[in-house]
Amino acid sequence: SGESGTGKEVVARAVHFYSARVGKPFEAVNLKAFASGVLESELFGHERGAFTGANRARAGIFERAAGGTVLLDEVGEADLDLQAKLLRVLQEKEVRRVGGDGDRRVDARVIAATNRDLQEEVRAGRFREDLYFRLAVIPIHLAPLRERREDILPLATAFLKRINERDGLDIIGWDADVEAYLLSHDWPGNVRELANSMERGAAMSQTPR
Repeated sequence: SGESGTGKEVVARAVHFYSARVGKPFEAVNLKAFASGVLESELFGHERGAFTGANRARAGIFERAAGGTVLLDEVGEADLDLQAKLLRVLQEKEVRRVGGDGDRRVDARVIAATNRDLQEEVRAGRFREDLYFRLAVIPIHLAPLRERREDILPLATAFLKRINERDGLDIIGWDADVEAYLLSHDWPGNVRELANSMERGAAMSQTPR
């Protein structure tokens, strides 16, 4: 959990990479990015002819992530009907494709990410309590960048190094006034905003600093 831009997917990928599941697929889906009907097909797959345009069967991300990790990003955006279906997958370790009549076993670690307070969503009746407790086995909260200012300069340095390597640049750093700005800014967009700022600075710079 954490505000937008704090690096939740980066942490999820690190969990996958430093685990016995490394080398197996990492599948991420943003639950806010799809209409409900399309989302079910993306998650659980579909059989041929399940709906208009379904010209062939297709595995969903739970099947595609066999042995690996599934990241359910923006899980707090899932409606109650989808929440019930996700709960069943977590409990039974089975999925049923859209238009299918049989269940398929799945084996994937599930990591869920959200910028909402899911406990508050439970109290408000917008998120199933049973699903919350299924997901909240090992909660990891990412603090906003304004609360961990000691991370700002190391992150900025890492982003600048990546930009130099990618674009063939040789920018060696920044002036004192730029550093003062980096350390004093509240970064409402968090790490993502910082990365974008370094991109902009590198693109606009007329000197090596």
